[in-house]
Amino acid sequence: MEQRSPDVGIKIYTPTKTPPPEDADTASAPEPVPAKGRGSSDDAAAAPAGRKRKAVAKGVQKTLSKTSMLANFLPTGTLLTFEMLLPSAYGSGECSGVNTSMIHALLGLCSLSCFFFHFTDSFKTPDGQVYYGFVTPRGLSLFKTGLGVEVPQDERYRVRFSDLVHAVMSVMVFAAIALSDFRVTNCLFPGHVKEMDQVMESFPVMVGVVCSGLFLVFPNTRYGIGCMAT
Repeated sequence: MEQRSPDVGIKIYTPTKTPPPEDADTASAPEPVPAKGRGSSDDAAAAPAGRKRKAVAKGVQKTLSKTSMLANFLPTGTLLTFEMLLPSAYGSGECSGVNTSMIHALLGLCSLSCFFFHFTDSFKTPDGQVYYGFVTPRGLSLFKTGLGVEVPQDERYRVRFSDLVHAVMSVMVFAAIALSDFRVTNCLFPGHVKEMDQVMESFPVMVGVVCSGLFLVFPNTRYGIGCMAT
């Protein structure tokens, strides 16, 4: 703006502020609209699969947390083998005849291992070699004959009533752990989910208390396959 002083012929210029130019690109830029195409459909399809994996992981974690104390009564590796093979037997959760038969076979094999491994024992030779065998009324019978090893004839290597008690308790513990998994109960007892949930809230605890008391009365002194002495 131009101003003139009345006394002195000097022109004074006062700067004026001009508004900044509007950013045409910013003002006219439309808001991005999410495209509905293949990516959104893939995300929608992946969502149920992710929820299913989370549900399976949550079920396994819940089973292990409820039965962590009982796992100490099982032969080493039995529970790990069961949890590794169960997803293959369960499949996609349809519980068809094939899936149910595979779960029955898995339960039977693990139960047999829990039972028979309590009738095994071992001894160590002076050279440090360890040999395993079955305990019988006449003594220890090695798995492999013709080794030329002198087998101890001690009384502790004969089968006893406590071996049967340990074997039966081990099968009971494994049954409590297996039935705590929803994948097993869904296929073996379809339509009774609520009833099984109520039963399995207290059944593992009862089995743990009973087996703990019996193991105190009949302590395990064998060093068989997967069975450490208590």
